[in-house]
Parts: sequence; structure tokens; C-alpha cells
Amino acid sequence: MESTSPRLAGKVAVITGGASGIGLASALRFLKEGASVVIADLNEATGEAAVRNVESAGYAGRSKFMKVDVSQESDVAAAIGMAVSAFGRLDCMFNNAGVPGALGLLSEMRVEEWDFTFGVLTRGPFLGIKHASHVFKKQGFGGTIINTASVGGLTGNAGPRAYSVAKAAVIHLSNIAALELAPHRVRVNAICPGAILTPIGGRDEEAAKERLSRSQPWPDYGRPEDIAATAAFLASDDARFITGTAIVVDGGLYASGSNLEERSGRSGWSNISGIHYGTTGIKGELRRT
Repeated sequence: MESTSPRLAGKVAVITGGASGIGLASALRFLKEGASVVIADLNEATGEAAVRNVESAGYAGRSKFMKVDVSQESDVAAAIGMAVSAFGRLDCMFNNAGVPGALGLLSEMRVEEWDFTFGVLTRGPFLGIKHASHVFKKQGFGGTIINTASVGGLTGNAGPRAYSVAKAAVIHLSNIAALELAPHRVRVNAICPGAILTPIGGRDEEAAKERLSRSQPWPDYGRPEDIAATAAFLASDDARFITGTAIVVDGGLYASGSNLEERSGRSGWSNISGIHYGTTGIKGELRRT
């Protein structure tokens, strides 16, 4: 008789950037599927709100929040340590934290803005892979690592320039880690979202919905839950033979040529420079070029 247990029952995950958007949707999905979750995020205000959200959804006792800067090795190691100390094991490291980061032309970009972008988007997943792999090897029963990449990492015209380069690195990092960790039964995969409605898109949600809905062939905008469902699948035993791949979840955007600037009717990424800190709570800076 086929089991009716939730497919992540008994598993433990760390989700970075877990306090909002894709991260929060994933935390809620993982909890619904039976996992325990450490929500790691730099923004304490949204982190506390996430905890209230989780508790109101009926998952009190199976989640913890920790303030984490994913570019700092000690923070990432501490989040993984919390998972093991609070819940007894680690099964999934979901390196999801992200920011739009440095904006504009490469020729106008400030070095410190470039470095910040790579600190979050590429160094963060590297640190998650490094420290999660230590735990997985010690435990001896494998595990899974999921990295949030982007269709921007697959093409040169589907996202801010530094962001796209960093996400391309995440895809290649996932491939290399998959080969390195396969003998230990640790699976490593990347998810490449397309146009997803998250708080990063701005305060005017209706305008964002309209803009995102025409950004890809599929008539509806992407939702954080679409990525969360993919992550839950990759974290489950249903995906036991999937490693070293980048799964595109984008409503056909990449298949259409991934020209997000043209499809959305915007060329703003070429006309501005500066930095966008996403939902970290840090105020960004925009400069017209």
C-alpha cells in the first residue's frame, strides 16, 4: 500500500532569504510537506513576521529564525548549526537569498556594488555548499542542496548585468558541486526562475502583475509558490536521481529568447546605475546615466 505521509516528513532544511518572497513560500511549502525549517534572513523585521506567519499557519515548533548575512561564513555555518542542534539533522540546504544588486552598464558600475552582488549571489551559495557538505558527510546518509539561480544566468538579456553573471556562476557552481558530492549521495541542483511576483518587484503590486504577465509567453505571472513547489520536489526522495541540473521555471521566457527588457517594454537596466538591496531593509541608490 502506498504511503500517504508528507513527502518531506522528518526532514530538516535551512532556507536562506527565507523571510519573504520565494524563500517564505518555500518555508511554508516545506513545513506543509512535513519538514522542519530554519528560516535564515538578513532582515529581522521580515524574519519576525515570517515566524508569526508560520505559527499562524499551524507550524509552531517546527521552525526557527536566525538573522544571517549569507556573505559571512560564520553566519551561514551558524544557521546550519542551528538546524542540527534544534532538529537533530540536516537534509536540505536551500541557498535562496538574493538581491538585484548592482544595476546598470558594466562601464558605469562601482566595484563595491559588483562585489556586494557577488557576495550575496555567489559567495552565499558557495558557503552554504561548503558547510552543508560537512554535515552531510558526517551524517552519512546523503542530502540535497538547492541553489536559486535565474534565467538571467542562462542568457545575457534577462536581468541586470552583474546579477546575470553571478547567477551564471551559481549554475556552474551547482554542476561542479554535484560532481564532487555525488559519491556522498548529496544531490546539488539549481532552479532558474523567470518573472516571479515578489516584494522585490516594488510596492505597486498591480502594475508588477501586469508587467510580469507580459514578460513571458505563459499568460500568468509567476508566483513564489511555483518555485517553492519545484524546491520541495528537489528536496524530496522523488528526485533521488536528479543532480547537476538547472531546472527552468519561467512560463516559457527562456524558450522565447529571454529578452526580458524588450518583452516587458523596459530598458531601464541600461539607463540607470546604482544598487538595489532587495528586501534586506537597506536603502539602495539609483543614478541616471
